[in-house]
Amino acid sequence: QVQLVESGGGLVQDGGSLRLSCAASARRFTNTIMGWFRQAPGKEREFVAAINWNGGGTDYADSVKGRFTISRDNTKNTGYLQMNSLKPEDTAVYYCALDSVKNPRRATEYKFWGQGTQVTVSS
Repeated sequence: QVQLVESGGGLVQDGGSLRLSCAASARRFTNTIMGWFRQAPGKEREFVAAINWNGGGTDYADSVKGRFTISRDNTKNTGYLQMNSLKPEDTAVYYCALDSVKNPRRATEYKFWGQGTQVTVSS
């Protein structure tokens, strides 16, 4: 069983920055992807970014490309989502997820999820 603990959400003004963290309890990752998703009120959960835990390859939703950066620290078993130039439409609960998946953009493929952290961007 893998536990994911998120932190770093909060309230920020339009154009501001936040960094989310996702600490994983597992010590070994094989063919593992960490994904970040978000869900705004009344909307479906949507893909934000993903990283191959071993190789470091990344993928981003078009809506965040160039503004968000996903990374991981293997020594700390922690993933990060650096969010810059935040916009009010980025307001959502952000979730990290971890699993060996074929399609990193598909939320249903991930077995392990964090509890979610609220990000609110004021205009």
